Amino acid sequence: MKFDYTLKTSMDIDKVVSALEETLKEDGFGILWDFDLTGKLQEKGMNFNTPYRVLEVCNPKEAQRVLEENKMVGYFLPCKIVVFEENNETFVGMPKPTALIDFMENQKLSGVASDIENRLITSIETALKAER
Repeated sequence: MKFDYTLKTSMDIDKVVSALEETLKEDGFGILWDFDLTGKLQEKGMNFNTPYRVLEVCNPKEAQRVLEENKMVGYFLPCKIVVFEENNETFVGMPKPTALIDFMENQKLSGVASDIENRLITSIETALKAER
């Protein structure tokens, strides 16, 4: 099983993040934190110039549902979507919730993870369609 889901786009990072915010909201997810990894590394004196943002996203209803089943699922929360530039292209991706939840060996959680994964993929794909 592939660990990640990643797409490439010609949109710039700010447009991708803005579009993601809208499409995620339509499905009950919100961006809890928009972490500018590039800025933080530069603030700490590192010579890292690749635009790189990590979005922590959550659907409170789904988070409660999986945590009630197994508190250790919190190790995977919130879900992450990463947006970065490389060679004049923007990449948008995430670790697949199904790949992470497989470590729990719980069929009920696997079903929930599959649903969340599909919804996040749809949000990403819909956000990237805004460029066309």
